[in-house]
Amino acid sequence: MVLYGRDAELAALDGLLGGARAGTSGAVVLRGEAGIGKTALLSHLARSAADMTVLRATGVEPESDLAFASLLQLLRPVAHHADSLPAPQAEALRVVLGTGAHGPHDRFLTGLAVLSLLAEVGDGGPVLCLLDDAHWIDEPSAQALLFAARRLTAEGVAMVFAARDDGFAAPGLVELRPARLRREEAGRLLGELAVTPVRRERIIRESGGNPLALTEFAAADGPEPGPGAPLTATDRVLASFRSRVSALPDRARLVLLIAAAESQADVAHLMKAAALLGAGPEDLARAEAERLVEVTGGQVAFRHPLIRAAAYGSAPLARRVAVHRALADTADTPDGGALHRAAAAIGPDEDAAAGLEALAERARARGGHASAANVYHQAARMSPDPAARTARLTAAARSAGQAGLAARSGELAEEAAAGSEDPATLAELAYIRSFSLFEKDAVGDAVRLLVDHAADSPTRGADMVRTAAFHAWHSGDLDALRDCAARPELQGGRSPGDRAVQGLARVAGGDFTGGLPLLAGLLDEVDEADGAGADGVGSGHHARTQAVTGGLLLGDDDRLRRVVEAGIRRCRKEGVLGPLPFLLSVLGRLQVFAGEHRDALVTVAEATALARDTGLNKRVVQLDHVAARIAAVEGDETRVRSLIRTGPTIDGSHGIAALILLDLGLGRYEDVLRRIDEVERGGAWHSIASILACADAAEAAVRLGEPDRADQAARRFTAWAEASGGPWARATALRIEAMRSGDLAGYERAIETYRDAQGTPSARRPFEQARTELLHGEALRRARRTTQARAQLRAAAATFERLGATPWADRAHAELRATGASPAASASAPSSPAAALTHQELQVARLAAAGTSSREIAAQLFLSRRTVEYHLYKAYPKLGVTSRKELAGLDLS
Repeated sequence: MVLYGRDAELAALDGLLGGARAGTSGAVVLRGEAGIGKTALLSHLARSAADMTVLRATGVEPESDLAFASLLQLLRPVAHHADSLPAPQAEALRVVLGTGAHGPHDRFLTGLAVLSLLAEVGDGGPVLCLLDDAHWIDEPSAQALLFAARRLTAEGVAMVFAARDDGFAAPGLVELRPARLRREEAGRLLGELAVTPVRRERIIRESGGNPLALTEFAAADGPEPGPGAPLTATDRVLASFRSRVSALPDRARLVLLIAAAESQADVAHLMKAAALLGAGPEDLARAEAERLVEVTGGQVAFRHPLIRAAAYGSAPLARRVAVHRALADTADTPDGGALHRAAAAIGPDEDAAAGLEALAERARARGGHASAANVYHQAARMSPDPAARTARLTAAARSAGQAGLAARSGELAEEAAAGSEDPATLAELAYIRSFSLFEKDAVGDAVRLLVDHAADSPTRGADMVRTAAFHAWHSGDLDALRDCAARPELQGGRSPGDRAVQGLARVAGGDFTGGLPLLAGLLDEVDEADGAGADGVGSGHHARTQAVTGGLLLGDDDRLRRVVEAGIRRCRKEGVLGPLPFLLSVLGRLQVFAGEHRDALVTVAEATALARDTGLNKRVVQLDHVAARIAAVEGDETRVRSLIRTGPTIDGSHGIAALILLDLGLGRYEDVLRRIDEVERGGAWHSIASILACADAAEAAVRLGEPDRADQAARRFTAWAEASGGPWARATALRIEAMRSGDLAGYERAIETYRDAQGTPSARRPFEQARTELLHGEALRRARRTTQARAQLRAAAATFERLGATPWADRAHAELRATGASPAASASAPSSPAAALTHQELQVARLAAAGTSSREIAAQLFLSRRTVEYHLYKAYPKLGVTSRKELAGLDLS
C-alpha cells in the first residue's frame, strides 16, 4: 500500500524500527486530526516488523474508565514473562493482569514492571508496541506506559502512540505530526482510486488534504458534500459515515450500534446481546459487506474510530438505552455490566450508581486510582441520595490524590464539600484538599484549611495539625506554625511527631536549645525502627519525611545520612518511587557537605530523572539547589543562576544560600549582607540553609569592617551550633569568633576544636575545614609566623583544588605568594578511573563492582536489565577492564 506525502514520517519510523533491531529503544507520538493517516502509519509499521514481536492496543472511549484496560490488551500475549520480574514488580503486574491479589502499591511500580517486562520480551528479539487512539487509553495504563517509554534505552523496544491533538499529553517524547496532503499528492491518491478528473478537483477542495476524507469522498456513490456541509474535514467525513450507516437495513444498524456501544470486540459476546434484540450474524455480515467493520478471528473492528462515532451518535436515545440494557444483561464481567447499566440509566439511579461504586472499588484495589476517581465521580452524579453522592465524591477525590492528580483531587473535594454539612466529612475533605493546595503553592490556604477542620476529625485531627505545621514551616509562615503547636490536638506530646512540631515552633522563635532536642525524638524513632528492621509507623515513608525535615536542623550528618540511606534502600527494595526524589535530594545535600561532589551529582541526576518521570516537579527545585551549591563552591555564577529559585520558603532559602556562598567566594561582601537581609525579611531565616548562611554573612561583615552586623549573624549561628552539639558546628562558631575578635589564641582554640571534630566521621566537612585553614593561614601570615602560615594555606589550597573551588583556591594561592612562597603547581590529582564515566555509568559500575547482579541493579535504579548491561558495556572500555571481576578491583570512589 502506497502512503502518499509521508516520506519524512516513514523515514523517522523506519529509523525507529532499525534502532530496535540494533538493540536501542525509542518512543514516538504520532499526533494529528482524525483521518490524517496515523492508523495507516501504524499499519505500515506492523507490516514492516514481520521479524519483531508486535504488541498492539487501541484505546476506545467505552474503556477509558476501565483501569488498565489498554495495558491488559497490549500485554496479554506476553503476560507469561511476568514470572521473570523482581517480586514487587511481578506482583504489581499480576494485579493489573487480573491474576494477582489486590493490594496497595506505589502508583509508578506498574510502569517499572511494564519496562522490565518489555525488556524481558526484548531478550528474544526486537519488540514493537503500537498504541492507536491513545487519547482514549485509560489513565492508569497511560501513566504506566509513559513511565516505561521515557526510560527506554537499550532494550530493543520501539513504542509508537497515535493520538489526536486534544488528548494524551506525553511531555518528553518525540512527536511526529503528519501534514495534510498537498494538491499533487492528493491528486496521485485519487488517480490511484480511479476518480475522474471532473470529480477529482471537487474532492480535493472539499477534503482539505485529509487522506481519509479523500478516500471516503472518492468512494461515495451520491453527490459530494456541498456548500452546506460541515466546515472541517473531520466533520465532513463523520457526516459521510453517518449517511452510510443510515443507508443500512434496520437490523444491520442495530448490530453496528451494539458493536459501537461495547468495548469488547468478541463476536460471540456481541451476538448474545443482538439475539435479545432480534438481530443476528447475517446483520453483522451486511455491515461488514459495506466495509464499515472487519471481522477476523472472532473479533469485530471498526475500520475507523469515526465509524464507531457515527454508528453510536446517529442512533436515537431509546435504541441506545435498549442496547446498553441488553449488553448489561449479557455481560460476562461485573465491570462491563456496571458500565452498561449506568449507560442505560436515564436520570439518578441508585442501582446503577452502586454498580459503578463497586467497579471503582475494584479499580482502586488494582492500583488504578485515576480510573477509580472517574468512576466514583460518575457514581456520584447518578446518586439520588445527597449523602451517598457526597461519600462517592469524597472517594473520587481521595483516589485522584492517590493517582497524583492534585488539581483534579482538589476540584472533586470542593464539589463534595459544597454538598455536605457534616463536620467529620468536611474535615476529611479539607485534609484531601490541603494536598492539592500545597502542590499549587497555595500553602497558606492549605494550612488554614487543615487547622480550621482538625477539631472535627476524631481520627485524623492530630495528623491534620502536624501536616499543617510542617506545611507552615516549609512555607515560612511562622505565625501559623506557632498556632499549630498551641493546638489542643498536640498538647501533651503524645508522639514524637507532636513533639517535633513543638520543636519547630521553638526553633522558629529562636529557641534552639529548647527546640532541637524535641526534633531529635522523631529522628531517633525512625533510626531505631530501621535498626530493628521494623516495618511499622516509625519507619513509614510519611514519618521518615518529617523526621528528615527535622533532622536537617540538627546538623548531625552521620545520623541523618543513616536514616536517609535506610529510607532509600527501603524504597528500592519495595519498588516505591514516590518518596525517593526527596530522600535523594537530602542525600545529595549531605554528600556536598562531605565533599563528595561527584557522588552528589550522580544522586541528583537520578533523582531529577525520577521526579520528572513521575510529575513531582516541586522536587526538581530542591534538586537544582543541591547542584547550585556545588556550582557556588566552584564559583560558576552562570550555572548557579540557571539553577536557583529564591523566595520566602525553605526551598527558596537554599537558593539564596547558594547565592550568598557564591558572592562570598567572589569577594562581593555587600551582596552577601544584602541577601541575608532578604532572608530575614522573607521569613525563612529559621531554615538550616539560612542558619548556615549566617556563618558566611559573619565573615563578609568582618571583611567589610562592620562588627555590629557580624555580631548579629554570629550570635544566631553560635546559638544553633551550641544547641546542636555537633563538633564541626562548634568549630565553625569558634572560627567566626576568632575572626571577630582578632584574638589569635581564640582562633587557635577554634582550629584545635575543628581538628578534634575531624576525628568523628559525622563531622567531616572538608570545605569548612579548608575555610578554617585559609583564615588561620591569613592570621598567621599577618602575625609573621610564615612557616606555620604556609602549612595551613597549602592544606587549604589542596582541598579547594580537589573540590574544584577555584575562587577559594585562588585566594589561598594569593596568600601563599604573600608569604614569599610560590604556590606549587597544582598536582594533578591521580586520575580516578571513575572520572570518565557518566553519572549513570558510575552508579551502575559501583553496584556491579560490589557484586550486585544486573537484575538487582535494574530493580534498585528503576531501569531495565538491558539498560544496566548497556551502561556496563559503555563503562568497561573507559575503565580499561573487560569483566565484573576486574571491575571489583577498581577504586571507583
